[in-house]
Amino acid sequence: MVSLRFPFSFSQPPNPRHRSSISFSAAATAFSVAAASGAAVAVAVSVSQNPINPFLQNAFNFFSNHHSSPFWASLSIADNPSSVSESKTGVLFPSILNDSRQLLGTGLRKKSVLGLKNIDVYAFGVYADDGDLKRLLGEKYGKLSFSERKDLIKDLMEADICMTVRLQIVYSRLSIRSVRSAFEESVGSRLQKLGGSDNKELLHRFTSQFKDEYKIPKGSVIDLSREQGHVLRTTIDGKEAGNIQSQLLCRSILDLYIGEDPFDRQAKEEVELKLASLLQK
Repeated sequence: MVSLRFPFSFSQPPNPRHRSSISFSAAATAFSVAAASGAAVAVAVSVSQNPINPFLQNAFNFFSNHHSSPFWASLSIADNPSSVSESKTGVLFPSILNDSRQLLGTGLRKKSVLGLKNIDVYAFGVYADDGDLKRLLGEKYGKLSFSERKDLIKDLMEADICMTVRLQIVYSRLSIRSVRSAFEESVGSRLQKLGGSDNKELLHRFTSQFKDEYKIPKGSVIDLSREQGHVLRTTIDGKEAGNIQSQLLCRSILDLYIGEDPFDRQAKEEVELKLASLLQK
């Protein structure tokens, strides 16, 4: 697999005539990160207080991109309001979509090939409308402890909350036919599990949106969005592929990413933590 991690290089240090004691202190703070992970907090604070210092910013980005723990993922969300890096691939996701949909978590979809190896197919980000969350879930969950929120994800998936699952392709040899086939299998199984009846027509309406005319090279973006009224809107690289009104279909799509058996369990955990944080504000 080809990794999407980009090479890192330090920028040239500024002219000594313009270097201040604050810059010197910030640079020293950046070097201290290498000694212990606890110093990462100090670097984050220094970056926010000295945004014009490219040396410190690059050092902080370097250490952030080389740690994949939930701590670094949450730190990235807090300190870079414009985008968040998926920890396993380095793929960037905007923190906000459509002005109000907040990024709750990112993850990676892997696929087994002949039972011999796993390939990274796409990175994904799960978004939800901030206003809808607080309006429909805030009263119930805003004051509860995390341990008391066992039904939070279930309620998120069932409520009429505008959401988007953004897929960014990382496998360079993926075809639209493969995407269609994969959704036939995965969405089909969720429709059967949640619907309990024959939903072949609904599944066909969804998968037929992924027409052969679409090309999806590495870097392509597929958005699966639940709009008001449980309408699933599909876009491929910004072009609308179709709309289907079905609560069952919307629920089945979300179940792939944040349900009981998600593609990436760590991503689901990130979603739960971020969701709880938003509802407490």
